[in-house]
Amino acid sequence: MLEHALLYDAQGQPLLSGRLNASREWAEVNAFCNRVYMPLAARPLVEGADPNATLRTLSIGRIILSRFCFGVPTKADEFDSSSGNIIVVNTMRGSVRHPLSDGASVDTRPGDSYVVDCSRTDYWNVADGHDLQFNLTIPHKLMEETAQRWYGFVPEDDLWKRRLVFGCGHSAWLSLLDYATRSVDAQSDGIASPLMEKRMEETLCLELLRGWAECSGLNLETGARSAAPRYVREAEQLMKEQAHKAPTVTDIASQLGISARSLSEGFRRFRGITPHDYLTAQRLDGLRRALEEALPGETVSSIAAERGYVNLTAMTAGYRRRFGESPFQTLRNRPARL
Repeated sequence: MLEHALLYDAQGQPLLSGRLNASREWAEVNAFCNRVYMPLAARPLVEGADPNATLRTLSIGRIILSRFCFGVPTKADEFDSSSGNIIVVNTMRGSVRHPLSDGASVDTRPGDSYVVDCSRTDYWNVADGHDLQFNLTIPHKLMEETAQRWYGFVPEDDLWKRRLVFGCGHSAWLSLLDYATRSVDAQSDGIASPLMEKRMEETLCLELLRGWAECSGLNLETGARSAAPRYVREAEQLMKEQAHKAPTVTDIASQLGISARSLSEGFRRFRGITPHDYLTAQRLDGLRRALEEALPGETVSSIAAERGYVNLTAMTAGYRRRFGESPFQTLRNRPARL
């Protein structure tokens, strides 16, 4: 599995022709690592050894995919936490040693997948020189957004600080990666359409989040959501029910008999976002449903106006960020009514 990842597309056409795909120069290899992963220190374990590196990379949305190896026994450490990135190492050949959360270490073998959030904990690895890795670089912020969208809260550091192996052998995760790489189009060096790219980004993040939490012993379905104060959960319900009326955060807080400041503090502590961000997401979700269910003759402007949108430019920008397409595209592509 992943044997042809970032080598050929779904039609068997070569990918990344004309790009730097290999190097025997440490300067080039280090520049690649700093750009694709984050600033780090890499040094050969055999004095004076030159790299025989594989350097291939493409992006799916904000996720960077890379087919990589140093080609000589190498230790990498001093990963820069300020980069805010999560690294997923999928070992395809040889072995790579990584730290675990209990202070031990693990040697990943072909078919093993390892995850670490370098923005939350330190990291190092030792490659045996015969290894080949298929890696993902994912912004921590993107994973937070995915958790909020699907589970209604942002996990705390009891998840993000877990360094672990979450998949082995022919896992569903590797099958998903294989599918994602086969969807790459050699003609455009990217996914076939912005909408497909957005959905693939979302699917990769969601599957990683699920596997990471499961191996950490965390239940995202009942996690911080049930621990949040009643007023936070009631505020979420009110926002869902009233999103089409375009309420303000102050309106919601007033209905609950609390201050907007208290509501904001509750959301930040138990949801990891502001109530304004949550309300904005609910309004956009409602707008999308209205566009998908629109009657003949209805327009984006008329539907948006009914839901309290005044600045259509700002609304469109937010909509595109959330769904990977414009409101007009959603309206145009809505299912035909029988």
